[in-house]
Amino acid sequence: MAAAITLAADAPTLSSANTGFMLICSALVLIMTPGLAFFYGGMVRVKSTLNMLMMSFISIGIVTILWVLYGFSLAFGTDSGSLIGWNSDWVGLSNIGLTQLWDGYTIPIFVFMVFQMMFAIITPALISGALADRVKFSAWALFVALWATVVYFPVAHWVWGAGGWAFELGVIDFAGGTAVHINAGAAALGVILVIGKRVGFKKDPMRPHSLPLVMLGAGLLWFGWFGFNAGSWLGNDDGVGALMFVNTQVATAAAMLAWLVYEKIRHGAFTTLGAASGAVAGLVAITPSGGAVSPLGAIAVGAIAGVLCAMAVGLKYKFGYDDSLDVVGVHLVGGVVGSLLIGLFASGKGQSDVEGLFYGGGLDQFWKQCAGVFAVLGYSLVVSAILAFLLDKTIGMRVSEDDEVAGIDQAEHAETAYDFSGAGGGAARTTALPTAVTDASKKVDA
Repeated sequence: MAAAITLAADAPTLSSANTGFMLICSALVLIMTPGLAFFYGGMVRVKSTLNMLMMSFISIGIVTILWVLYGFSLAFGTDSGSLIGWNSDWVGLSNIGLTQLWDGYTIPIFVFMVFQMMFAIITPALISGALADRVKFSAWALFVALWATVVYFPVAHWVWGAGGWAFELGVIDFAGGTAVHINAGAAALGVILVIGKRVGFKKDPMRPHSLPLVMLGAGLLWFGWFGFNAGSWLGNDDGVGALMFVNTQVATAAAMLAWLVYEKIRHGAFTTLGAASGAVAGLVAITPSGGAVSPLGAIAVGAIAGVLCAMAVGLKYKFGYDDSLDVVGVHLVGGVVGSLLIGLFASGKGQSDVEGLFYGGGLDQFWKQCAGVFAVLGYSLVVSAILAFLLDKTIGMRVSEDDEVAGIDQAEHAETAYDFSGAGGGAARTTALPTAVTDASKKVDA
């Protein structure tokens, strides 16, 4: 009886503070997807702007419904064989009590569910940047649904689900270095190897059409990432969430500066695109590691990621794969760097007592990180390539060459991002424009 009294006293109770905090964090993570849309939308040419925005926004719609129907159950339900979860009571969220707590925490299951939903939404959206200018919107929407089902939901269970093999092995991924960034980056590489290069790759100028949009998107991502990272501790009763918040800021700043220094040395200029890309690289790298390293370790993680990601974005020209907006160079490489550096810089004073090599812990954690990194990378790359191949051979993944050259916005959405006639709106033009205006439009689109 005494034992029963003790257990009852120790049982978690609902915390209004933690619940409110997690709802705010969920909203912050959601705003990252529109932020990503602006970030990608500014990096493409004018004729692809709306398509990039829509490729992110459609992920919000599709993944939300799948997550409610079965995704949450697959990712976080009762483990089966260390590979997948399932809980029939969670299908459609029909048998969850409003105040029923998430396992061992002080927040309702519904709050945990919606927080993780936002992660599931942004992960396939990240892939879209590698496919800019050339993918049918209908094929992309179907790919998102299939990829979330057979790649993201199982990988989320491996990494974060109780009983998942990576979770049980002790692989550290605080907020998504493997499950989100390596997963998306490897998928992007798999798909582009199947669908091929853009028309004019390495020949035509494909510069960002709006660097202000890129910077706006990067700012929204940076802002929302505090919810993404700090919220992943599901509360802040022990200060770990606060540590992650601080490390997110520190690593991002270090990565941005490191990228800019590398860029100045290598190319002779500090660019706004480099600042934005460096910041995102730092955000990616600290995502898995920020709960395990000290602020000084976060500076090291960010600086290393900033330089290595800046170096990696040029590999597409060397090896000939067309990663349109550097998803592989930033998200795959940044995720790998941040995940592996845990094995070196884990201080033992954050989310766990695990110590990395530089803190006397040897290489044990490093090898665990390697197992998680390369298993997720290999699985996502292969399965994503297979999905892209099947879609390409059935409904076709790419728009026609004529539509790609003329502009995917007009071909797939019957709209343009900017109305150069001055009449407002984005619908297809029904009247001829003066020659000077159409000539200017053609120059911008190029």
